[in-house]
Amino acid sequence: MDDKATAAGEALPAEKTVEPEDILSILANRENDRGGLISILEEVQNRYGYLPEAALRLVSRHTGRSLVDIYGVATFYRVFSLQPKGEHLVCTCLGTACHVRGAAGIVAELERCLGIEAGQTTPDRKFTLETVNCLGACALGPVVVIDGRYFSKVRKAQIKQLIEQARTGLDRDDDGKNESVFPVEALCRHCGQSFRDEEFLVDGLPCLAVNGVSDSFKGLVRLSCLYGSRSVSTEFDIPAGEVVDFTCPHCDGEVRSSFVCSECEAPMLGLQVRGGGVLHLCSRRGCDSHMLDLN
Repeated sequence: MDDKATAAGEALPAEKTVEPEDILSILANRENDRGGLISILEEVQNRYGYLPEAALRLVSRHTGRSLVDIYGVATFYRVFSLQPKGEHLVCTCLGTACHVRGAAGIVAELERCLGIEAGQTTPDRKFTLETVNCLGACALGPVVVIDGRYFSKVRKAQIKQLIEQARTGLDRDDDGKNESVFPVEALCRHCGQSFRDEEFLVDGLPCLAVNGVSDSFKGLVRLSCLYGSRSVSTEFDIPAGEVVDFTCPHCDGEVRSSFVCSECEAPMLGLQVRGGGVLHLCSRRGCDSHMLDLN
């Protein structure tokens, strides 16, 4: 594609029709979910690729939450989009560490291959290209994320192949391995015990289980072991925007790093990674900020 999406003069494919029964099904599935509104919006976005206005109105009508409140959550967290995105989301880090390693050239090559500029979607709505200030994996830059898969130390010569892989499906791999996924095993820095829970799967893999503590509740918070994943399962309701304290389920030691979130200034969890390094995760419900420091 040679033309930019904004100047191509081509009509985008029709947006998906929001069926009320789809939204009611999501609400029914989440009736007993402690994740609250954020979990509902996450599933709506997973279904449609963004948050259609019609869907948000249905959520408002059937949950009793005001449309203003719902839009407030949808616009506060960067993970949500009110505009349709492409079938494949390509995101490139332009943080300092990635920039000095040539990230600007990576973005330029992506723009050339896709025929769009950062922030745009291709006319066929196959790809959306975005940039962020930091993906948190500074030691692995330049970093490109495609459909949730992290690719480290990317070179311009790889871009065309990565796009073709996205078209055919990143889950397909000739040798059955996928090195673009970053599963981590985390340990408590106090007692050295692993947070890995073999009996509870998140994203199809054993989760990382820590205790979450608020004013009224204490229970397990189960995190995906895949770096970059937002998947979480909780035993108690965590309202949107609430900051939660976390402790080790083995020794009850505090699980907190010395960093604060660059997005919302909440404290960060600090999970010691087996083999060296620390995984930092924001403790505010709904914030997607994370960092991976490798030793």
